[in-house]
Amino acid sequence: MDIFRCGKEEFKKHKTASDSDEENDNSKEGGDDDEGDDDEEKVEDLEFDWDDMKDRKKRLTVNTSSANDWILSKEGDKLYYLTRFEGKYDIWSTDLKSKETKLFAKIGAGRTTMELSKDGKFILVLADGKVIKVSTEDGKAKPVSTNGEMLLKQADERSYIFDHAWRQVREKFYVVDLQGVDWEFYNAEYKKFLPYINNSYDFTEMLSEMLGELNASHTGSGYRHRPENGDQTASLGVLYDYAHADDGVLIAEVLKGGPLNKASSKIKAGDIIEKIDGEEITPYIDIYQYLNRKTGKNMLLSVYSPSSGDRWDEVVKPISLGQENQLLYKRWVETRREEVVRLSEGKLGYVHVRSMNDASMRTVFEEALGRHISAEALVVDTRFNGGGNLHDVLSDFLNGKKYMDIIPHGQYIGSQPWNRWNKPSIVIMGESNYSDAHLFPVAYKIKGAGKTLGMPVPGTGTFVWWETQIDPTIYFGIPMGGWKPLDGPFLENNQLEPDIRVQNKPDVMAAGRDQQIEEAVKEMLKKEKS
Repeated sequence: MDIFRCGKEEFKKHKTASDSDEENDNSKEGGDDDEGDDDEEKVEDLEFDWDDMKDRKKRLTVNTSSANDWILSKEGDKLYYLTRFEGKYDIWSTDLKSKETKLFAKIGAGRTTMELSKDGKFILVLADGKVIKVSTEDGKAKPVSTNGEMLLKQADERSYIFDHAWRQVREKFYVVDLQGVDWEFYNAEYKKFLPYINNSYDFTEMLSEMLGELNASHTGSGYRHRPENGDQTASLGVLYDYAHADDGVLIAEVLKGGPLNKASSKIKAGDIIEKIDGEEITPYIDIYQYLNRKTGKNMLLSVYSPSSGDRWDEVVKPISLGQENQLLYKRWVETRREEVVRLSEGKLGYVHVRSMNDASMRTVFEEALGRHISAEALVVDTRFNGGGNLHDVLSDFLNGKKYMDIIPHGQYIGSQPWNRWNKPSIVIMGESNYSDAHLFPVAYKIKGAGKTLGMPVPGTGTFVWWETQIDPTIYFGIPMGGWKPLDGPFLENNQLEPDIRVQNKPDVMAAGRDQQIEEAVKEMLKKEKS
């Protein structure tokens, strides 16, 4: 720590003295030219100063980012770390004396690890399965060519994965008794199928069946199929009117934020796309064949407007189906929010918690304390949330209790706590809430933050460890963390009942109404009047 804390010049003196001592030791031992000396160099045991060790800690990086791996230089004066500033992982370096931070080597990979060579002259990086050698002197990276063959005995590999998965469950399942399951029995029952399985898909199906005997959430196995030349359908960012039976496709709605929702575009709802890249669209044509592998590429649309009688061409760049799903999600949230505001005459705010993660928490924080800061109460929608780890932070945020007003020069400008919601709220939950989206309404109720409304949430209150196998196309999961309220059983396999049960009926939803939203607004307005 003393060496780490010293300045740049002082560190140079220390390094020079260390190098001099090393040279002297080598000269006493005859240097590196001695031959025939089989005596191993004696390595002194490390001595640790345990006193006040917890106080000798320092932050090494100057930026906050997602780090995947990190190593110190041999001298301990530089930190090299794989971090993600531009979507993929690259090697950045920080001089621990000057604090100079820079992009050291461009790697551009998703899955990365690295090791420093014994002499400290290069870093060996494993990037998406490829080996790269990076010089610590100048950051130059060059791929390491490999040439080899391996005889893979797939049947033996699957047998190993089977045994490994079975043992992992036995040692790491969230309860020691495996919920009363005779795990030894199922090992023998399912292992007898192994000789008849010749592909990874069937193997993971069998493994999932065995894991299913545990009667638990957060488990199962899967096969990641990666086709080399699979279809990649793009989207124009519109909703179609499927009742249209004539030539072309009729646009029912142009999605906000989509490729056609631009100031330069004339296309609007009610227009008909007659051709794509000169190809006529008839009732017998599936237009998606013209959108295959077209994401981000220029495409010519020939459009007809029945209302004006005009025909024209427009160039558009289609988006991916993933991007289209984002637009549809935003559209759904917007319609829920508008409905809450309309039904409550502007008195209530609305937020949707998409996932139990940092990004969703930031959205809730921004919406509640920004857009809805003047709302009298908040409708918190958690439906279709697949989980994460946010239940404690989010339930605390919604459980703020006002204890002080802020009034400079006679003008009320707010209350404390200013960084928590300190007004009434209600949580909407549903059948598709999963994992931490089950834990959150439980925590919300235990802390007395408000009522829950909707449908029962399945008992999936465990945390999972998904494990990729030696064959990376295969994975399986183990529910390792069990969550148990102080006055009750484990949440796993115990569904949560809402305080106010409201079912969304399919025919009513199809007509454009959300009954759970309607009842949540009624409940909060009723509470306001009382």
